[in-house]
Amino acid sequence: MSEQSRVAKKDTQAPQEKQNQQDKRELAMVPPVDVIEDASGITLLADLPGVAKEKLSIHFDLDSLTIEGDVSLDTPGGLESSHAEVKLPRYRRVFSLSRELDTENTSAEFKNGVLKLRIPKAAHVQPRRIEVSAA
Repeated sequence: MSEQSRVAKKDTQAPQEKQNQQDKRELAMVPPVDVIEDASGITLLADLPGVAKEKLSIHFDLDSLTIEGDVSLDTPGGLESSHAEVKLPRYRRVFSLSRELDTENTSAEFKNGVLKLRIPKAAHVQPRRIEVSAA
C-alpha cells in the first residue's frame, strides 16, 4: 500500500511541476508604452531595449494586441556580470483594442530598441469633410 500512495503523490505533483515550469516561461517584464491617439488612428511607442528585430513578435487576436520580445544582452568576451537588473529575459504586453481600429493596415518600425506601431482607424469612423455645393 505504501507504494500506491507514493505513486498517487507523484501523479498529483506532476501537473504542479508542469504548471511551475509554465509560469516561469510566462513571466515577463512589462515594457513602458506611450499611446498617442489622433483623428486618424493610434500610435504606440514601446521601449524594448535588448530585443533584436528577429526576437520581436507582434500579433492581433480578436480585440487584443500582444507585443512580445526576447531580451539578448551580450556580455563582453570573458566577463561575467556581478549585478543584473534585467532578471527576466523577455518583454510582454497585451492591449485591448477598440473595434474602430483597422488592424489589417497596421505598420511597424523598430529602431534603437523602440517599437513604433501605427494602427489606423477604420474608414467608417474616420472624420471626413463633406463639400457643400451651391444650388
